[in-house]
Amino acid sequence: MPCVSLSRLQNLKEIFISKFEETPMFYARAPGRVNLIGEHIDYCGYAVLPMAIEQDILAAVSLNKTQTIQLANTKPLYQDFTGSAGDIQIDKSKPLWHYYFLCGLKGIQEHFNPSTPAGIDCVVDGTIPASSGLSSSSALVCCAGLVTLEANKKNLSKVELAEICARSERYIGTEGGGMDQSISFLAEQGTAKLIEFSPLRATDVKLPDGAVFVIANCCVEMNKAATSHFNIRVVECRIAAKLLSKAKGLEWSRPLKLGDVQTELGVSLEEMLRTVDEVLHPETYSKEEICQCLGITPEQLGSTILSENTKHVTQFKLYQRAKHVYSEAARVLQFKDICDQAPARAIQQLGELMKQSHVSCRDLYECSCLELDQLVATCLESGAVGSRLTGAGWGGCTVSMVPNDKLDSFLQSVRDSYYKPDARRAAMEKQSLFVTKPGRGACIFLEA
Repeated sequence: MPCVSLSRLQNLKEIFISKFEETPMFYARAPGRVNLIGEHIDYCGYAVLPMAIEQDILAAVSLNKTQTIQLANTKPLYQDFTGSAGDIQIDKSKPLWHYYFLCGLKGIQEHFNPSTPAGIDCVVDGTIPASSGLSSSSALVCCAGLVTLEANKKNLSKVELAEICARSERYIGTEGGGMDQSISFLAEQGTAKLIEFSPLRATDVKLPDGAVFVIANCCVEMNKAATSHFNIRVVECRIAAKLLSKAKGLEWSRPLKLGDVQTELGVSLEEMLRTVDEVLHPETYSKEEICQCLGITPEQLGSTILSENTKHVTQFKLYQRAKHVYSEAARVLQFKDICDQAPARAIQQLGELMKQSHVSCRDLYECSCLELDQLVATCLESGAVGSRLTGAGWGGCTVSMVPNDKLDSFLQSVRDSYYKPDARRAAMEKQSLFVTKPGRGACIFLEA
C-alpha cells in the first residue's frame, strides 16, 4: 500500500490485537483534502476544485457476532465507544469523534437496511490535524462508510458512496455540500479535480509544473458541528436564493440554492452579480424584513428555512454572501481554464485568483480570522504567488502556491515569521507546515 507506511500499519495492527485479541480482517483508508479554490459554494450547487492530501484516516477492522460496534482510537484523547449496530444514536449537541464514524455507518445501513447489520470491531488512526480545515471529520465519515460497506458485503460505486456519506454527515448537524466526501472517494494520484454536483462528477485538472502547494495551519481550531457559524452561512445563502427568486418571478417557496437561481434564469455568473446588486441591499436583514419580503410568518421562517442551530440568529447578511458565492464560482471556472490552457503566466494568474478568493472569504463571507489573515500575509511576503484560507475557515489552514525555486526560502521564512515567535505554534510547526501533492482516494486493502 504505497500511501500507508508499513511501520504505521504494523503499529495499528499491534494496537488492534492488544485491544480485540485477534488480527484485523481488513483495513480502510480515506484521505483528507485541500480545497485549492471554491470555498463555501458546494452547498450552493457550484463546482469546487480540491485535491486529496496524503494525510488520512486509517481503520483496522474485524467483525464480531454480537452485532455491536466497538470503536477505539490510537490517540488516547479520543475515548472508546461501544454500542449496538442495530440502534445507532448520534447526539448533535456533542460532536464527539465516534459520532462522525456513526454518521458514515448509519448512512450505509439506512441505504441497504440489512436485517442483521454486521458487528464491527475497529481501531482508527488519523494523521489529518483535527479542526484544521483539511476535512478530518468528513474523512472519518467516509472511512466509516467504506468499513460498513465492506463489513456488510455490499457494493456501491464511488459516486454513490460519496453521495451517501455527504448526506449522512448531516446527522451530526453539519449542512455541507458534498465536496469533502466527493474528493475523498473520487481523488486520483497526481491530479486535482473539478467536482461538479447534480449529478456528481469529477474532471481531472492538471496543475502547473512550476509550482507546489503548501499547507500551513494557523493553529486556531474550528469545529463546524460545535459552532453555528457554518450553518448560519448555509441559511443566509438559502434566504438570499429565495429573495432573488421572488424578485425575478421564480417559484421561490420550494428548496432553492443560489446555483438553482442562476440555472433557472439561464444567465451568466456576471449577470447574477448584477442581479444581486439590484435586488439585495448591503445592510443586514432582520427576521421581520425577511418575513415581509417573502410574505411569511416568523413561525414559517423558523420551521421551513432556518435550521435548528440558527433559530437564535436575528441579523442576516444576504448581499455579501451571495456576492461571494457568485464571484467565487466564477473564479473556480477561471482557475480550471488557466490550468487547461497552460499560458506562459499561468502560475501568476492562478495566484491572483487565490488572493481574490481570500479577500472575498475575509470581507464578504466573513469566514476568516485574525490569525488566518496574518498567515496569508506572511505566506505572500515569503514568496507565495497566491495564498488563501482553505476549508470552512474561522481557523484551520491556508493553502499557498509557491514557485519551485522559492520553496526552501518560503518554508524557512514562514517558520521564522509565524511559528517560531510563538511557543505554542512552534511546538505544532512540524505537522502544521508541509508541501502537498494530489493523492489517491479512499480504498479497502488486505494484508498480503
